Amino acid sequence: MATTTATIDIPVPAERVWQLIGGFGSLPDWLPYIPASTLSEGGRVRSLTDEEGRVIAERLEAFDNQARTYSYSILQAPFPVTGYRSTLTVHEVPGGQSRVEWSGTFTPAGTSEEEAITLFYGIYTEGLAALKKTLDA
Repeated sequence: MATTTATIDIPVPAERVWQLIGGFGSLPDWLPYIPASTLSEGGRVRSLTDEEGRVIAERLEAFDNQARTYSYSILQAPFPVTGYRSTLTVHEVPGGQSRVEWSGTFTPAGTSEEEAITLFYGIYTEGLAALKKTLDA
C-alpha cells in the first residue's frame, strides 16, 4: 500500500477554512478542476465531475466536525489504484492561521507505486494551492 500527504499553511483561521471545505459536497466551491458535485445516500456519497467530464464517485467514511476532519473512499474513478482512502483535515495553528493536510493511502493497479504517489501528491498539492487562492480572494 502506498501513501502520500500534502500540507499547506494558510493565514486564515481554521474555522473559516473548515466552513469552506468541511461540507462533503463543497469541492466545486474551492477546487477548480471539480466543477460539479452531487450528493446522494443522505449526503454520504458524492458524484464528482471533473473538467474532462469524467465521473468520480466517493463515499464519506468518517466525519468529525469538531476536529475539522473527514475521510472518504473512492467507489469509482479513472485512477490506476484500488483501496483508496483519503483524509482532509484543518488544523488550528497559533496566530489565527491554519494548516490543511490532505493525505491518502491506496494500492497501485496497472502502474508503479511511484507513479501513483506522484499522481495523488500532484492532485493534493494543486488542490491545496487552489484552496489558498480561493481564501485569499
